[in-house]
Amino acid sequence: MHALLNVAIPVFAIMLTGFLCGRFRILGQDSTAALNGFVYYVALPALFFISMARAPMDDIFNWPYLAVVFGGQLATFGIALIIATFVFPGRLSQLSQHGMCAVFSNTGYMGIPLLMTAFGEDGALPAITATILNGAVVMPLGMAIMEMERVEAGRVLIGIRDVFTSVAKSPLVMSAFAGLLVSALGLPLPSAIETFCDLLGAAAGPSALFAIGLFLITGAARSNKLEIAWVSALKLLLMPLITWWLATFLFELSPLDTAAAVILAALPTGGLVFLLSQQYQVYLKRSAAIILITTVGSLLTVSAILANYVPG
Repeated sequence: MHALLNVAIPVFAIMLTGFLCGRFRILGQDSTAALNGFVYYVALPALFFISMARAPMDDIFNWPYLAVVFGGQLATFGIALIIATFVFPGRLSQLSQHGMCAVFSNTGYMGIPLLMTAFGEDGALPAITATILNGAVVMPLGMAIMEMERVEAGRVLIGIRDVFTSVAKSPLVMSAFAGLLVSALGLPLPSAIETFCDLLGAAAGPSALFAIGLFLITGAARSNKLEIAWVSALKLLLMPLITWWLATFLFELSPLDTAAAVILAALPTGGLVFLLSQQYQVYLKRSAAIILITTVGSLLTVSAILANYVPG
């Protein structure tokens, strides 16, 4: 609990700071869009590139662990999408963001320090690997679904081509695969480039959380309460349960990998989901509210899971 509070309280504090700056109009009207633009086009690409470039290929492609993490996300996303289609109907992009909020964990800003606090240096790699999976696979898939909504009837093949083109041009996808190429080829990075990417990448998490706080002045947490509660329950309860079952019975992961996968699955929804909503102007209020509610709720759920996996 102490380790979780040390990670969660700063998250709340950054969102609160953004909320107060928006409430008292310290920043301009377009501050949220400008901040999200900085994170999406500058800070996150730097973070994705340097994370991929530094990770050894054998460590990145820990297939059983990746299968468990991604399998838990995929199963939860499918359940969320099916239920939302009938209970919370909307456009394809809205349904997609409904599912993304249920599966996209805050692995970078909360997962890495939390696992390192709980398991030492051994806990860093599983969290980094899950963060890379989120950035290089899950986020592009979410973007692809968003782009599919723009496909016109009768232009399916052309539309699919356009979807892949748009996703491939994303700064997040390009930076992730550029880093993967550097790692695969074993290319050394100059210290200046590493420092540049480290400085920019370090700004991504706090900036995204600050932008969420700015947006919360719109009363996001008061909208669509039933849907927000449902998605929060999927994120904090169902996805960790599915991930635990996959890790324990289907893939029989090591104790560390099992603990890491389950803890990461139980983390609150990550701020990148809000950035995606901002980018496509869809599901804004609900994504911001879900991030807030799951961050609060994770104090209980993640503490319970930590107590089960971390001795003492």
